[in-house]
Amino acid sequence: MRVLVVGGAGYIGSHTARVLRKHGHDVIIYDNLSTGYDFLATGFELVVGDMADGDKLRTVMNRTDAVMHFAALAYVGESVSNPRKYFRNNVEASLTLLNTAMDVGVLRFVFSSTCAVYGVPAKVPISEDTVRQPINPYGVSKLFFEHALEAYSHAYGLRYAALRYFNAAGADESGEIGELHNPETHLIPLALGAARGTAPPLKVFGDDYPTSDGTCIRDYIHVNDLAEAHALAINHLADGSESFAVNLGTGTGCSVMEIVRAVENVTGKSVNRVMAPRRSGDPPALVADPTRAQQQLQWKATRSLRDIVTTAWDWMQRYGSRS
Repeated sequence: MRVLVVGGAGYIGSHTARVLRKHGHDVIIYDNLSTGYDFLATGFELVVGDMADGDKLRTVMNRTDAVMHFAALAYVGESVSNPRKYFRNNVEASLTLLNTAMDVGVLRFVFSSTCAVYGVPAKVPISEDTVRQPINPYGVSKLFFEHALEAYSHAYGLRYAALRYFNAAGADESGEIGELHNPETHLIPLALGAARGTAPPLKVFGDDYPTSDGTCIRDYIHVNDLAEAHALAINHLADGSESFAVNLGTGTGCSVMEIVRAVENVTGKSVNRVMAPRRSGDPPALVADPTRAQQQLQWKATRSLRDIVTTAWDWMQRYGSRS
């Protein structure tokens, strides 16, 4: 099957493109390179274009059988300060992508969603039956698009998979591609940078949460485990599966201080860090219940926290030598 990977020059999209190829699919990457990097698409056909450009999308989609959508903006804080930007891209432009797919008859669609659609859950681990009540414009924009997929599935026969990520981390084992954000907001690369001395001291936001060591707990999943779930999802849809939504996580939470210790163990270096006040809206723990993904896709995250940190560290050392 030929798959159009929109946002495929970004972090998760570039890893997924490689896994799709291993599964025997042909891949075309479509990216405007506003946050992606062309070298992450090396070895694939890369079409540089905007998701809001319906004419350009239509030309490319006429050669494809399925779409994967990774092209959302994803900074929670920025979504609060500039919601217009987020609704323009994550809703308006995403609807152009979806409508173009419908217009050319591409009826298989995999959406990069997020646990942010749940907001602050009443209990953890979080199942797909948890009420979706996002607390920021980023989460709202993702939930809006999930609603659009649900409506299009009912009205037009679209078959979709909405994959709700928890905390993507790590890098490809080859060391050739990995996480590259500007600005970087994710804990593990920030901790690695602080250990390496190429980033400011790590800010630990709050040490008085009701957790084992007082710091927030999150579910960290290796990016290649995520990518594998996308390939299984597109295969599932190709086999005639009905539309579905699943959580993608390990089912195990790690605290901020557990991450710090893992980084120190892998690098052999101390993580320079400072304590900071809690961030508004940060729940004590967000951990996935991945049971439905295991049942629906026969998928399970297989890489450990040490694998995540080790691959991220290898990538940072390799990429850092290029800059």
